[in-house]
Amino acid sequence: MSARESGLGGNAQQKLLAFASLIVLVIGFSLASPNFFQVSNIMAILQATSVNGVLAVGVTLIIITGGIDLSIGTLMTFCAVMTGVVLTWLGMPLPLGVLTAVGTGALCGFVSGGLVARMKIPPFIATLGMMLVLKGLSLIVTGTKPIYFNDTPGFTTIAQGSLIGQIIPLPVPNGVLVLFIVAGVAAWILGRTVLGRYTFALGSNEEAVRLSGVNTEFWKIAIYTLAGAICGIAGLLIASRLNSAQPALGLGYELEAIAAVVIGGTSLSGGRGTILGTLIGALIMSVLTNGLRVLSVAPEWQTVVTGAIIIVAVYADQMRRRGRS
Repeated sequence: MSARESGLGGNAQQKLLAFASLIVLVIGFSLASPNFFQVSNIMAILQATSVNGVLAVGVTLIIITGGIDLSIGTLMTFCAVMTGVVLTWLGMPLPLGVLTAVGTGALCGFVSGGLVARMKIPPFIATLGMMLVLKGLSLIVTGTKPIYFNDTPGFTTIAQGSLIGQIIPLPVPNGVLVLFIVAGVAAWILGRTVLGRYTFALGSNEEAVRLSGVNTEFWKIAIYTLAGAICGIAGLLIASRLNSAQPALGLGYELEAIAAVVIGGTSLSGGRGTILGTLIGALIMSVLTNGLRVLSVAPEWQTVVTGAIIIVAVYADQMRRRGRS
């Protein structure tokens, strides 16, 4: 399977199954509660998907290489915190705050990539360490207190405004628009660029790629850097949505993002995955969480269901690999 097919279209059977599951969930929750299929609730689902979806797109790139990144949740938070420092504490203009979020994410992704590619630390351990480091830095920088963006005009419109709503009478949040732009760019990178081809090649057989003369360390670091920059965008979205940078936030987001990626058909063993599948997986996670909340299911049981879905998704991935072997 070529990189282009995997980035934009491949693995159609898994995407079709995931999409069918999404439709079944929507119909089931709509029948169970009349409050579910309302415009305001659908917009809330899309708003929630915008953050988790962007994170999932970023980690998709890494998982396709055969790696993993457990730091994406706390990285998102750290990027939001640094944006708060620049915009609120230093009083810099909004564009500089946006660049700070993306640049901070890219820098942290570069460090994680270096730990994995250069120092040969297993991705699980390297990103687990980065997760704890970034969590601690967020708390240290803020003194464990939130940073509010009340004095930053236009910041909340990044995620909560609606450019689409100004054109047609449908209040689709800007965060959803950002999600689809990020997903479109990521799909184009995977399907149309050298970076995309090497992303799949590294996941399929990294040693063969290295023996063919390719600088695998460089490309792996580049992939982690790009994924980090995408996490920076997620940091902007969640800060704009909350109108604050919450330093204790972030843990747990990585699990939902990884679950969305696996549900969407990306193989944890690497070499196979799609951005479209990831988007469907992210929507499934958001619909499930929202539907359980609408049905007044206790939060602890929502966590149990999420964990069960992760187990089922990973098991399904193993079955797919065995079927291809």
